Amino acid sequence: MAKIGFVGMGNMGYAMLKGVLKENAPSEIIFSDVNEERSRKVQQETGVHYAESNAECVNNARYIILAVKPQFYDQVLKSIQYTVTQEHVVISIAPGITIEKVQEKLGHDIRIVRAMPNTPALLGEGMTGISYDSSDFRLEEKEMIHKIFSSFGKYQKVDEKLMNAVVCVSGSSPAYVYMFIEALADSAVKYGIPREQAYEFAAQAVKGSAEMVLKTKEHPAVLKDQVCSPGGTTIAGVAALEEHGFRNSIIKAADACHRAASLF
Repeated sequence: MAKIGFVGMGNMGYAMLKGVLKENAPSEIIFSDVNEERSRKVQQETGVHYAESNAECVNNARYIILAVKPQFYDQVLKSIQYTVTQEHVVISIAPGITIEKVQEKLGHDIRIVRAMPNTPALLGEGMTGISYDSSDFRLEEKEMIHKIFSSFGKYQKVDEKLMNAVVCVSGSSPAYVYMFIEALADSAVKYGIPREQAYEFAAQAVKGSAEMVLKTKEHPAVLKDQVCSPGGTTIAGVAALEEHGFRNSIIKAADACHRAASLF
C-alpha cells in the first residue's frame, strides 16, 4: 500500500510529486488522472504507478492530495466519497474550496488539510499556505504534513479565512512575476540586448531582489531606497512606475484574484 496518493496530475500535482519524490520512494506514492496518456508519461518519467480510478488511488494510500481544479471538485469528490475513511488525511489544494465544502461532500468526520501551493514547487522553490485544525491530527500525521509541504519549498500555517489572500500573494502571483520579467526583458531588447540575455538579466534581477528581502529581513521600501540615488536613473524609473499606477495595478490584480477565488 502506498503512503501518498495524488488525485489529479496536472501542472500543480506534478510539481508537488517531484518534491515528494525527494523524500519518498516511487513505491510509496500512487496517483490517478483522467488523461491516460498523461498518466503513462508520468509513470515512465517518475516510476510512480497510476491507478485506474480515483477510488482505487484513495483505497491504496493514506495521505490523499486532491490536485484538481475547483470546477471539477464536485465530480472528483463524488468519485471518492465512499472510499475515503476517518483514517485518511485529505489535502485539498483548490483555490476557494473551503474545508467545510469538502466535508459536506465526504463527511464531517473526514479530516481535511486545506493548502495553496504554487508552481515554483517544481524546482523546490514553492511557497504554500496551509490550514487545518491541529487537534484533529496525531503527531505523526502532523510530521508527515510538514514533510510533504517542505519537500518542495517553504510553507506557512494560516487561518483558513486568509486562504483566499494566500491565493493572491502566492498561488497566482508567479504569473504576474513572469509578466514583469517578460516586460523588463522587452525593454532591454528595445535598446539592443539580445532576447536570451535580456531574459537572464531580468530573471536574475528578480531572483536576487527576492533573496535580498528574504535574507536581510529589511522592509522592501528600505531596499528600494538603497537603489535610488538622488537625481539618479532608478528614482526616475520609480517615478514613472508611480505615475502609471504600478502598485495600484498589482493591488487591483489581487482584488480580482480574491473575487474569483471567492466564487467557488
